[in-house]
Amino acid sequence: MTATTTDVDTPRLALSSAGAELVLDGTGVSRGVAIGVVHRHAAEAVTVAEYRLPQSRVAAELSRFADAAERAGREVAQLQIKAEGLEGAAAEELGYLLDAYRQMLRDSRLIRGVCGRIERDRVNAEAAVQREIDEIAHAFEAMQDSYLSARVADIRDLGRRLIRNLTGMPYRPFQVLPRNAVILAEELTPADTALLDPRQVAGLATVLGGAESHTAIMARSLGLPAVVGVAGLMKGVRSGDVVVIDGREGKVIVNPRPEVLKDYRRRRAAFLRGRRALDRLRDLPAVTRDGVHIQLQANIELPGEVQSVLASGAEGIGLLRSEFLFMNRDDLPGEEEQFQVLRDLVCRMEGRPVTVRTLDVGGDKLARGLGISPGANPALGLRAVRLSLAQPDLLEAQLAACLRASAFGPLRILIPMVATVEEMRAVRAVMERVVKRLRRDHVPMADPLPPLGVMIEVPGAALAADALSWHADFFAIGTNDLTQYTLAIDRADETVAHLYNPLHPAVLRLIQFSAEAALRARIPVCVCGEVAGDPRFTALLLGLGIHDLSMSATNVAVVKQRIRTLDLGAASRRARAIMDQSDSSRIAQLLDSFNGGDV
Repeated sequence: MTATTTDVDTPRLALSSAGAELVLDGTGVSRGVAIGVVHRHAAEAVTVAEYRLPQSRVAAELSRFADAAERAGREVAQLQIKAEGLEGAAAEELGYLLDAYRQMLRDSRLIRGVCGRIERDRVNAEAAVQREIDEIAHAFEAMQDSYLSARVADIRDLGRRLIRNLTGMPYRPFQVLPRNAVILAEELTPADTALLDPRQVAGLATVLGGAESHTAIMARSLGLPAVVGVAGLMKGVRSGDVVVIDGREGKVIVNPRPEVLKDYRRRRAAFLRGRRALDRLRDLPAVTRDGVHIQLQANIELPGEVQSVLASGAEGIGLLRSEFLFMNRDDLPGEEEQFQVLRDLVCRMEGRPVTVRTLDVGGDKLARGLGISPGANPALGLRAVRLSLAQPDLLEAQLAACLRASAFGPLRILIPMVATVEEMRAVRAVMERVVKRLRRDHVPMADPLPPLGVMIEVPGAALAADALSWHADFFAIGTNDLTQYTLAIDRADETVAHLYNPLHPAVLRLIQFSAEAALRARIPVCVCGEVAGDPRFTALLLGLGIHDLSMSATNVAVVKQRIRTLDLGAASRRARAIMDQSDSSRIAQLLDSFNGGDV
């Protein structure tokens, strides 16, 4: 959905009495430029009193909590009705999340945990909710996974909803907004975003949140320019101030100087023209000027994103992260539950390929459901394929669900964090065992069986890519973790995040090793990390022989536009020149000069 906002005279008139220009930096999570007037959205303050209960009041307190949970469930159901009024991916994204809320308000770890605290600790329900939410939130915040840790805001929002119902506090939605409102807030909850109307709201910025936060996902779905993680955003900014949101550069400019405002009006007009041009590319092929077809696919986190994949013109799902099946629960999904979800998703893709990555989490993330303890360094511990092989029942259920779903459309299976040939041999042995069982039971599967691929995201796997290519049907290069592991840099740690550089020569050589090994073995190879969705890197990846890219659906059109301007022969020559370099800055210069500075 596209935000239909226009510049108005109100910001122009406000400039004469506005304060000094204030420029704030954050993380741009939804491209575009918004120009409007500030609407400060203050999160509701929830103060929880805690007191001990006599044993005689425990049963009544449990009943009071049950009533509050039921009322919260009805409120979420009403929000779902509102969400259905949104268009396209926004409705699906929010609907899926709100459905998860309703599930958590039934028999979930949250509900059982609160009840246990009331009974065991004999504390009032409000305090029990706060304690349980804090514990769950702290566990999520400790996860070394940007998407899962970003669910903290969702968990806290649900806790506030329960406490509000227990205390009888009314919920105050957005009041009447000014035309071209730009929402500034500490954070925006799912309930908040359900009430946003893109016809009134020009853009948004928040103090909290990251690229995978719910706010970011919804902003992209709604087509609203957005910046998150803006320190000091709410200090000295008044409702009614003129503000510019630069969703590409990650800037918030309050009370811009006249020349700055003029420049951003020009940028906004250019962006809107460009977006209209990109919309026209949807049904055109991703073909270079010298006639080479490049396959563009989409990465997704949730089934609710399928509509945005189809709308983007992507040729398939290049990476389906299966972790959503395991979230917000104490138990593990069985084969049948996973099969039904995957079957429905494959059917909705209408013959377009779907690549399912098996579970990529470890002890720091799902200790309760998996029954394991986090190690000293969870990112390097029992996770991904190591965890799957340590718990073969877990892997068998996932493989069986994938094999069964393959009967309904093209499907590939991707194994994460593979480091050795032995791991792939072990996975194939499990898969052969599952195939025999399904055939014995006359369960339909694809013929031939779905391809089994290796995710190249560990430096050791890239260096051993020739050997792994004999045991894999395809490669998927995950540049995010490959860069992180190669450079020993945690992107989530702000003290070293600036050192994260996918143009480091070591990273590029590992990508080159992997791509060349796949080409020699004549197996497909794709890139599914962030660089795949950045048109700055498109020429380099194509020049290295990679003709399959998977990215966020929102980036498909802009990468396709870049591909259609490229000559593959010239890109290959520039890639060879780049690979001869040993200095990152020189590599960046060579790449940017080839791009002409236009991406």
